[in-house]
Amino acid sequence: MRTLYSVAFWLFFCTTCVVMFCIGLVLFVVTLPFDRNGRAQHLFSCFWAQLYFYCNPRWRLRVSNRSRIPWTGPAVIVSNHESLGDVLVLFGLYRPFKWVSKASVFKMPFLGWNMSLNRYVPLVRGNPESIAKMMAECETWLRRGVPVLLFPEGTRSDDGNVKAFKDGAFKLAIKMQVPVIPLALTGTARTLPKHGFLLEKSADCHVSVMEPVPVAQFGEDVAALREHVRELIIAEKLRVLGTSPALSTPVPSSAGGHVTPARTSQAELS
Repeated sequence: MRTLYSVAFWLFFCTTCVVMFCIGLVLFVVTLPFDRNGRAQHLFSCFWAQLYFYCNPRWRLRVSNRSRIPWTGPAVIVSNHESLGDVLVLFGLYRPFKWVSKASVFKMPFLGWNMSLNRYVPLVRGNPESIAKMMAECETWLRRGVPVLLFPEGTRSDDGNVKAFKDGAFKLAIKMQVPVIPLALTGTARTLPKHGFLLEKSADCHVSVMEPVPVAQFGEDVAALREHVRELIIAEKLRVLGTSPALSTPVPSSAGGHVTPARTSQAELS
């Protein structure tokens, strides 16, 4: 049954990709003259991604506190990364933002072409020239009041634990003086697997949008901001899963007080 379910899903996925891309191409041509930031194209892409939840009763998605992501105004949105399904899930935010994604994904038929139509930001991991170009493009979008979304782990987690964060998203937020909006994903590892094509029979996915983190209190301390946000995401994941994390060492604030993020167990932090 699992094999038949997976075959049916992938057939539906491939067929709808062709159809939806053709619709998206028409939308792009029609809206380009007046939609300078590609909002209509992005919201169409949100619907496209959510189609796989709407048509699959075995996949469920809940989004908490969606309103914390602005319709207008810059922000750096960061999320933990569990599976390929994270992309489908995060489109369920139905808010305007620009993805930062592997450059190789942009070469995929239909999906990658649609990412190019959306003017999302490509990145070749480990390539200094590509990283510099990605940062410059993100700065441009932020100046235009469009949020950007990154996975600071850089790759998907194999075991569901939140991996160490890279500095890029946090350098960007501090340089541009825009808030960081953390997202905590749970349940997405049961959607699209990291290896292979067999799907789990069901998935209960949840996106928790956390309070924006002002960067001014961290000054130029990228590491402090990075670890603070990572601990917030870990703690929120555990809260959603029903585990209460302990508190960690406070992070200095600009007012002379402290911001106290939560810390999980040593196993989760490793």
